[in-house]
Amino acid sequence: MMRKACSRQSEVKELLDHGHWPHACPAELRAHIADCTSCNEFLLVTQTFRQSRAVTASQANLPAAGAIWWRAQLRRRNAAVERIGKPILGAYVFALAFLVVVAAVAVVNQIQHGLSWFDEMAQIADRFQTASPIAAPSPSGALTLLIPIFAMLALVGAVFVYLAGERK
Repeated sequence: MMRKACSRQSEVKELLDHGHWPHACPAELRAHIADCTSCNEFLLVTQTFRQSRAVTASQANLPAAGAIWWRAQLRRRNAAVERIGKPILGAYVFALAFLVVVAAVAVVNQIQHGLSWFDEMAQIADRFQTASPIAAPSPSGALTLLIPIFAMLALVGAVFVYLAGERK
């Protein structure tokens, strides 16, 4: 059941808003509030909510200003590190893709030439076993030997850069 609002409720609200209740309230309005249930309930609910808000505000536990500043600086620094890390991740992906392409080309080249790489490696091993100072691999054998060496150097370099970046 909805009650009809009293015509003097706006006066009661104005007194509460300005902080004049109950000390600066006229006696006739006090008598009206005591008799009018609508104004009395409005006064009771408004005072209860304001008192609850005051208690809650007094219990607010804000951290120290220094802690807030420190957290803000930490967030700013982490955002900067993340922003800088994205191009580095792109470089890692590019280096890995390049390494995969070079390896694929080397494998296709070896398959087309009948896997002669194994024979050339055996010849190189035989030459090193004989310890002949003039023994040198053939030009195609040098290429097949250099590709894995460069791939390993690229891989070791990428791991070194990654680990150096992780320390900071």
